[in-house]
Parts: sequence; C-alpha cells; structure tokens
Amino acid sequence: MEVEQFFDDAFGKTVELGNTLAEHHDNADLWDIADGLLAGAIQYWLYSRQPCGKVDCEECEPIATAEARLQELKRLVTQFAEESEYYHSPSDVNVGRA
Repeated sequence: MEVEQFFDDAFGKTVELGNTLAEHHDNADLWDIADGLLAGAIQYWLYSRQPCGKVDCEECEPIATAEARLQELKRLVTQFAEESEYYHSPSDVNVGRA
C-alpha cells in the first residue's frame, strides 16, 4: 500500500468513527466527540514520533525534543486545517454579507 493510501485510509476511518459515535449516541455533543478524536490522534502522533535516541540521527533531528515535536505538530495542524473544506464556514463572523 502506498504512503498516500495509508494517509487517506486513516483520515477516512477517523471521520467514519466520528460519524458512527455521533449516530450511536444521540445526546452526545459533537464537540466532545471531535475533541476525543483529536486527543487520541495527538497521542498516537506523539507516540509515533519518539526519537530513536541516537544523538546524531538526521531523521530524528526535527523531532528530537518535546518542543520540536510540538512545533511540528502545530505546523501539521495548521496545514491540515487550512486544507479542510470546513476551514471557512458561511456563518463565520468575518464573512461579508450583502
């Protein structure tokens, strides 16, 4: 399986899980579901980005400290948010209205 396919599969299954949770729990707050999915995704991402421990490892250099990992995580969150079809909403308060 190609790398892009892994990304697309994980992305799609996460959205499906959120929708499934919302469908099975009528009284659930969508924000709570989304926050839980995000917290789980962050945990998994941080787990997957543990440096190997070799001081001179070039591959681990960008994530060699907790602060560097957080910086990379923030960069990706911004990128993925801005690429989302839901980034802008017609009800955003800064949307012009005629």
